[in-house]
Amino acid sequence: MPRLAPGSSSAGHPGPRRDPVPSILPAPSPGTTSATLLLNATYEPLCVVSSRRAIVLVLAEKAEPVDSTDDVVHAELISLPVPVVVRLTRYVRVPFPASVPLSRRAVFTRDGQTCVYCGSSATSIDHVVPRSRGGTHTWDNVVAACRRCNHTKADRSLAEMGWALPHPPRTPSGAAWRLLGTRTVDPRWREWLGVPESVSA
Repeated sequence: MPRLAPGSSSAGHPGPRRDPVPSILPAPSPGTTSATLLLNATYEPLCVVSSRRAIVLVLAEKAEPVDSTDDVVHAELISLPVPVVVRLTRYVRVPFPASVPLSRRAVFTRDGQTCVYCGSSATSIDHVVPRSRGGTHTWDNVVAACRRCNHTKADRSLAEMGWALPHPPRTPSGAAWRLLGTRTVDPRWREWLGVPESVSA
């Protein structure tokens, strides 16, 4: 029985659809970036993909480079700077989750890496209404705090401390927040994510 070519099926139909040319690309060298920010055609951040995947999208003309590194990937017939941000050439509609995941990193980002009580560098998160007193672990009850303020406040309320918040904590909105709370932010993504310079990479 003759052997089938890769990507073929016994019924004569093509196998799973694959993007063209990935087989000619060498893996990026250890010095190149390993992640690329993928933007929709409207420049709205969608997700983060591997650099290799981003290169495949560019070569398939499904995306275009927006920002690239100084590193270059060489193949037999082409050389391409490794992209750090790419934009899809066609708009895709993606059903984003209604809520933004709550994480320590996301709280620090929302509050500008500073303690909401004294303005110093934040090192922990605090529940405005202590959990021991019925407070919830939700966006509207969690704030960034320094170790000293967190320890001083302990399980007391703001009224008992005589403290006040500069503004009520709230749930952040926008597609970029799906990324900000879950991974390290490459400094070159800040322009597209709306991340302030105070956010560490």
